[in-house]
Amino acid sequence: MQQSEIKKRIGERAAMLVESGMTIGLGTGTTATAFIQSLAERNKLKNLNITCVATSVESERLALSLGLCCVSIDSVAEIDATFDGADEVDEKRRLIKGAGGALLREKILATASDKLVVMVDEQKLVKHLGKAKLPVEVIPFGHRFTMANLIALGFTKIELRQNSDGSTFVTDNHNFIYDIYYNQLFAEPEKENEKICKIPGVVETGFFFDFTGPIVVGRADGSVVLM
Repeated sequence: MQQSEIKKRIGERAAMLVESGMTIGLGTGTTATAFIQSLAERNKLKNLNITCVATSVESERLALSLGLCCVSIDSVAEIDATFDGADEVDEKRRLIKGAGGALLREKILATASDKLVVMVDEQKLVKHLGKAKLPVEVIPFGHRFTMANLIALGFTKIELRQNSDGSTFVTDNHNFIYDIYYNQLFAEPEKENEKICKIPGVVETGFFFDFTGPIVVGRADGSVVLM
């Protein structure tokens, strides 16, 4: 089954977890897009009266175009659940996220939510984190020095994220992203995260720890299960 169809089924199953009156965080990326589309369809059918907070301008624009109500995170008292994809999920439910470039806002919403619902295909389930690139959001000022400090930690393959036209990718927070391509698995992701976050200029990493909520997993045979 094609990835697009798997993601559509994941989005449909995840949307079934949304109940009327909830405040929902919307993630960013292709799987999150499939969820937003499914959520909009279910909202029309069930008249759910939900409120959405988006993790990116892109997701907010899509949600609004589909008739969903989107508001600023600062205008809500609580968020019932954030629905988002992930680049990797390990056996301890630790995540690497940020391929879509919204890792900082995704982490803010996930932390503010009662639960984070992670939506992935089965290929994203790994024993140990480290095969996927690790995004690190940094401020533009002095970013080359920030990169040098990352290299000093032992991360030798680091790339400044670019757009398809060759220009530098800029987040919705007006920051840059360095993608770390690690040459081995992260034995202790929490310690690696702590070291990276101590570097001046680093805003946030794509490591996500200690989040509760179901993992919606799409399989190649078309089935979708909750973990």
